Amino acid sequence: MGVIRFLGGCMIFSGCLGLGLWYRQQFGARIKVLRSLEHILELLASEVRYGRAALPECCSHLAADLEAPFREAFGEVGRRMEENMGASFGEVFREELGKALADLPLQETDREDFLRFAGQTGFSDSQMQLRAIEQSAQLLGATRERLEREHGEKSRMAVGLGAMGGLLLILVFL
Repeated sequence: MGVIRFLGGCMIFSGCLGLGLWYRQQFGARIKVLRSLEHILELLASEVRYGRAALPECCSHLAADLEAPFREAFGEVGRRMEENMGASFGEVFREELGKALADLPLQETDREDFLRFAGQTGFSDSQMQLRAIEQSAQLLGATRERLEREHGEKSRMAVGLGAMGGLLLILVFL
């Protein structure tokens, strides 16, 4: 009977500790995805600024340089815009990138900050497009910097609370 209690306690503790470690990993993954989104916006801005390309063309160009799931989403945006089915760039971009961002460890505000410039693509002036892209990049950058400052403290707290929660459950159940 004592061995079963010991094994049960070990399982409870490892489960709670694992939950704390999982939370720490999710928090770090969110920061990594925010960096990727900032990089994508920088690439878009460079294409508009130096390549003098329109945003739909930029998506087709960038698709080859990006990693999954962004490669597929940007390729699909470029393909759909070439077909010209009557949808605006903003609608297509938000739809396709919304699908790609749905499974990533982001909050809804992160997604909206990234997709914000797509709603403002009706500008014929490339300078206004650049400002909208840079504004989205600044919002993401501010969020990423805040999260990076908090990362160490929140990670330690998540793991510590997982371990202590496990110990508390062991004391309560056993």
